[in-house]
Amino acid sequence: MFISILTRRLKKGKTYEDFRKAWYHTVGYGMPTKLYSAINVFDPGEIIVVGLGEIKSGQDPMQMIQIEVKERLEHPLEAVIEPEIGRTFGIVVSEDDFSPAGEMKSRPASVRGKETDFEEIAQGLKMAQKLFALAAAERDSAKKIRQGRKRQ
Repeated sequence: MFISILTRRLKKGKTYEDFRKAWYHTVGYGMPTKLYSAINVFDPGEIIVVGLGEIKSGQDPMQMIQIEVKERLEHPLEAVIEPEIGRTFGIVVSEDDFSPAGEMKSRPASVRGKETDFEEIAQGLKMAQKLFALAAAERDSAKKIRQGRKRQ
């Protein structure tokens, strides 16, 4: 499982509705993925998008990254948001339900009832770092090509 947290600043005069129109995907990832959008309580000009997803055995994580790159190139956000984007990505190491009332006992880190294997997490972190570096390079290359075409 993975999590992403992206923060973006709306340009002056733009609204969440403007952001949503530009941001919303026209193609799904084909794997379990949920995105939660929020407006910062203390700064309504900041949009926070939290993504939760899962890549199952046999699925190619590059597929998701390539779809994201393609979507952002086809639906650019530059008219709606400032250029700086806060990006945080992680691998989920524990899910904890603090819903019950009353005392709770500590338990080991686990996801969906399976105790976390931190050696496996370390390998996953290395793989994710490589994937995101590839995605950034692919996005930057595609942007340069697109900008070159616009100038011609």
